[in-house]
Amino acid sequence: MNYVEAVGKTREEAVEKALKELGAKLEDVTIDVEEQKSKGLFGFLAKKEVRVKVTLKEAEKASDDLEDFSFASKGFSLDEDTREDIKVSKETEIDENSKETAKKFLEDIFSTLAIDASIDISEKDGCLCISVEGDDASRLIGRRGESLDSLQMLLGLAVNRDRDKYVKVLLDIENYRAKREESLIKYANKMARQAAKQRRVIKLEPMNPYERRIIHSALQSDRYVKTYSEGKDPYRKIVIEPKYK
Repeated sequence: MNYVEAVGKTREEAVEKALKELGAKLEDVTIDVEEQKSKGLFGFLAKKEVRVKVTLKEAEKASDDLEDFSFASKGFSLDEDTREDIKVSKETEIDENSKETAKKFLEDIFSTLAIDASIDISEKDGCLCISVEGDDASRLIGRRGESLDSLQMLLGLAVNRDRDKYVKVLLDIENYRAKREESLIKYANKMARQAAKQRRVIKLEPMNPYERRIIHSALQSDRYVKTYSEGKDPYRKIVIEPKYK
């Protein structure tokens, strides 16, 4: 095991849990604080919680070296957005309690907002996948899916509140994510053709990490352009650069 994700009431508690599971010392690891929330919502998340990712330093270096070698040998540029997408994830056991927590969390929100919608919960590759259908449910998607992303984050925190091992939660409403992905791929190809034809760099509007990964993936094997990201969230954006100027 190269890394462990753990949740605690404080950063120190979360790190201590991770170190114990790894069997490592503090000086042997790197620590990333991934989420920290203290808000309460419909009876959930009332307590402050911190989620951390603790990685063994030697394993991290070996992983980086392997990724750099593998992609360089194929002529690919490895952007940090695509790094996150290609990591091998181990399946996490999802219990019925986690599913019930997710369902209850969404039902409380739907009841408060007078939304009539159905909830379908399934498991895929160790992730808890939740699909919502209903005429009124689209109100929760928001501009470019921003409300949907926020709701997914809160749902993930609710599900993981009492879990030792973090489980990824994927929320979709009215099949929005598939439609958005299709739209982004078309947009990426259009901008790539424009950049190659005009032989100039094109910077796209800021996107969240999920959408940036879709763009990177769509253009990863393009013969005429390469992509990378610049800036910091929430203003981080993709740059499409022609290979031949």
